[in-house]
Amino acid sequence: MKRRNILIGMGAVALGVGVGGAYAFMREPAQSARTAGNTAAAPQLAAAGDMPLFADDRILGAEDAPVTIIEYSSLTCPHCASFHRGTLPQVKAEWIDTGRARLVYRHYPLDQLGLRAAAAANCIEGDGFFGFIEVLFQNQQSWSRNEDPIGALQKLAGLAGLSPEAFEACITDEAEITRILEVQTDGRDTYEVASTPSFVVNGQRVVGARGYDEFKTVLEQFAPET
Repeated sequence: MKRRNILIGMGAVALGVGVGGAYAFMREPAQSARTAGNTAAAPQLAAAGDMPLFADDRILGAEDAPVTIIEYSSLTCPHCASFHRGTLPQVKAEWIDTGRARLVYRHYPLDQLGLRAAAAANCIEGDGFFGFIEVLFQNQQSWSRNEDPIGALQKLAGLAGLSPEAFEACITDEAEITRILEVQTDGRDTYEVASTPSFVVNGQRVVGARGYDEFKTVLEQFAPET
């Protein structure tokens, strides 16, 4: 499938601000992510604490953590950036770093720029992936609103070790773009994700950029008693 066709499908998506501080997809009949084809072996919503994961999932935290947080975010979503700046640091310090939870990050791009940024991020290996994600969220205004956003994105990717040639190869990789859209489609079909940021915590969907105290209340429902 031509990359152009995939991006045309993405361009058919209309954006709006959703309830609870989330950027939402309008439920369009266009085949945005579905143009990438059907998701192979898509996970089904499982019992709490036993959500199936993909082999290529990016995971932060201990494998045996009792709480699993699947995050669906777009790198161009302001509310996602707000969550990463305001809530996630405390979640990381009090839950992930202590082995009480793990974070599974999945791209849910809301526009073509977010899709390209996701493809670039996926070229960063190991723990550098999460470092690069944080750089993009922390500096979202400066690169996503730039007159040349792809050029600004390339400069940040360069700081993460991607050469200009590698960056170009990453953001035009048809297989990677297809995979990102497959995972996005699966999130919509399996967990009814329709806005960003959205989370699935041990099987429970949580929508919007919640503050730490509110988000912690959800996590505590699944934390083992001590």
